Amino acid sequence: MSLRILVVDDDPAMLRMLVRTLSAEGHDVEAAADGGAALAAVERRAPDSVVLDVAMPGMDGLAVCRRLRARGLTAPVLLLTARDGIPDRVAGLEAGADDYLLKPFAVEELLARLGAIGRRGRPRADLLAAGSLRLDARARRVHRDGRDVELTARETALLDLLLRHPKIVVSRQQAVDDVWGGAAVDNVVDRCVMSLRRKLGDPRVIRTVRGVGFVLEP
Repeated sequence: MSLRILVVDDDPAMLRMLVRTLSAEGHDVEAAADGGAALAAVERRAPDSVVLDVAMPGMDGLAVCRRLRARGLTAPVLLLTARDGIPDRVAGLEAGADDYLLKPFAVEELLARLGAIGRRGRPRADLLAAGSLRLDARARRVHRDGRDVELTARETALLDLLLRHPKIVVSRQQAVDDVWGGAAVDNVVDRCVMSLRRKLGDPRVIRTVRGVGFVLEP
């Protein structure tokens, strides 16, 4: 299965190797050379997995991981580190990482660990909330300010996607991939967002990020 993977490493040679290896496996790979670029990349499009180097100048991998979790990112994070001490492993897990891989590593182990954390994932909540907005994902029922909101299946799926990435910009392409299975006509996401806004009422909770996509801001 093809995944959107963000790889973050300040070593150009390591970054190229990671991009080349993961792209060869059929994944959609985005590269970032530092912590700031990684945070900006996630704002543009939420990844399915993150491969994140710990030892980077400025904002290190642990700080990046903590910020990603604080922003609501639930994608698995694999840390790359040269330190194998128990305190280092504990620090990584406490920062929100799912696993770590000791440098230097074999490509086969990198792929195996990414596959393992991807299968394990994180618990998928059935009840999602943002302010007075509530979505029961299993029953596909939506409430806002105590009233029922009738949505179509596509509108519910798009709202589900936005609620699972609060305060993170969801690109139009990501919405097309996740909600419409990669096949949709022009402007279908924008029309669905307009309908969602109308049905959910004021104040608006879905903001348009011009040229990028949409973000839910309760």
